[in-house]
Amino acid sequence: MQLLDGKLVSQSIKDSLKTKLIEAQSKGAKIPHLAAILVGNNGASETYVASKVKNCAEIGFKSTLIRLEESIDEEKLIDAIQQLNADNDIDGILVQLPLPKHINEEKIINVIHPGKDVDGFHPISVGKLVQGLPTFVSATPYGIMLMLEHYNIETKGKHAVVIGRSNIVGRPASILLSRNTNPGNCTVTLCHSHTKNLKELCLQADIIVAALGKPGFLTADMVKENAVVVDVGITRVPDAAKKSGFAIKGDVDFANVAPKCSYITPVPGGVGLMTIAALLMNTYNASLQK
Repeated sequence: MQLLDGKLVSQSIKDSLKTKLIEAQSKGAKIPHLAAILVGNNGASETYVASKVKNCAEIGFKSTLIRLEESIDEEKLIDAIQQLNADNDIDGILVQLPLPKHINEEKIINVIHPGKDVDGFHPISVGKLVQGLPTFVSATPYGIMLMLEHYNIETKGKHAVVIGRSNIVGRPASILLSRNTNPGNCTVTLCHSHTKNLKELCLQADIIVAALGKPGFLTADMVKENAVVVDVGITRVPDAAKKSGFAIKGDVDFANVAPKCSYITPVPGGVGLMTIAALLMNTYNASLQK
């Protein structure tokens, strides 16, 4: 069993971006600039945004964090996004999800200019992804593909089972794995809460992507020997033994599943770090469009 080390791979990507940025600046290119909007003060969202800002600084990107009150009305949030759309120095825009319940997330995502949609959530980005055209890909599935590529994991002709059909992870991951690319060329089964015989399907899988948000859901009896397991889950579970009062758990019962795998991602230290690396890649590519 080998760990798919998100820390190692993400650092490699960031080092590469840092080198590219230095070379680009020597030729007069602009510094990539990411703008993040944080509505309210959700603890997990605060952590995610702070990490994105920190990583931008680490590789020499500019970043702007815009904090808005949780009570902000939808139109004012739209106005804030439109201002960023119109700002030529801003290359990438992300609105940290989830948003307060009184705000329509789909409407907000649609306001972001597709050319600055570094989260890859806009319908135009998703449509291009389906058609196999160049576009911004949702950062988590993009990060998964970058990780498979880094470890030279054979995907051609393999059976991949994706558990979870969200527009942010499951669906785009299934599309990327099925595309005529490397990594890619998998036969993909997309599973969800109404899938019958899920265990039997997982036991057929060479590659499993667990992205349903249920800690420890994928157990050892659902995984065949030498499978590749990618754990997207990241849930805070109460743990009195921890100073923080909680532990971070993935969707995979790691202790029992890992011995059966050829490769597996840890949680934390796996896909989460790759998500940020992929976001930085998208932001850099957005800056090249200027």
